[in-house]
Amino acid sequence: MTAEHVVGRVLRAAADGRFPLDDGGWERVPPWRPGVEGVVALTGHAYLAVGDDVPAARLATLGADGIGGAHDPRLVAALAGTGQVDCLDAVLAAGGRGGPSGLVPRPDLDDHPRVAHARRFRTDVTAYGVPPDAGPGGDVHAVVSLGRGIGGLWELGLEVDAGGRRPGHAVWLASQVRRLVPVGEPVLASTAPGNTRALKVFLAAGFVPVASVQVWRPQR
Repeated sequence: MTAEHVVGRVLRAAADGRFPLDDGGWERVPPWRPGVEGVVALTGHAYLAVGDDVPAARLATLGADGIGGAHDPRLVAALAGTGQVDCLDAVLAAGGRGGPSGLVPRPDLDDHPRVAHARRFRTDVTAYGVPPDAGPGGDVHAVVSLGRGIGGLWELGLEVDAGGRRPGHAVWLASQVRRLVPVGEPVLASTAPGNTRALKVFLAAGFVPVASVQVWRPQR
């Protein structure tokens, strides 16, 4: 059995209410996926998942710390080089509930931009949606991606376009994703802090904030 990545262990514990010491420090850890690096910060402690080609002294010179320095845009820009940088996100977590779920695999949504974006940063990504014959929302208005993301944990992406929005639908979708994950396994959702609509959806679906994250595909 493959050992869980240190960031995965930390976020699993945080989802259960157990956080690292808020000592203002930071730790350097290996990337959880080849070709993807990132910074994960919790209250007063941060983790920098970067390749072996970056000396620890370089990270210190760039101002890494556990009280905001790890997310300094100059640090991220220096480490990413000319590579693709994803946005700074809040990370929320919830426990899996196990099936059955109202969502089904939707290979016809594999080319959706939300799914394509997930595959650039996550592994084992599957596109889900409501059954095509389920009436309103049973088309391309709602798409969910679920794969192995931050720290190797389950991570979801969710999008409901304007044509499919109706009261409570996004909260129902987020809740149904939890049923796709085994009981006891955490599932993460990351969203820009300014995306208050998404934050309210995940909070209403039982997710709680645990960390912040920024990932990139380095080209140094």
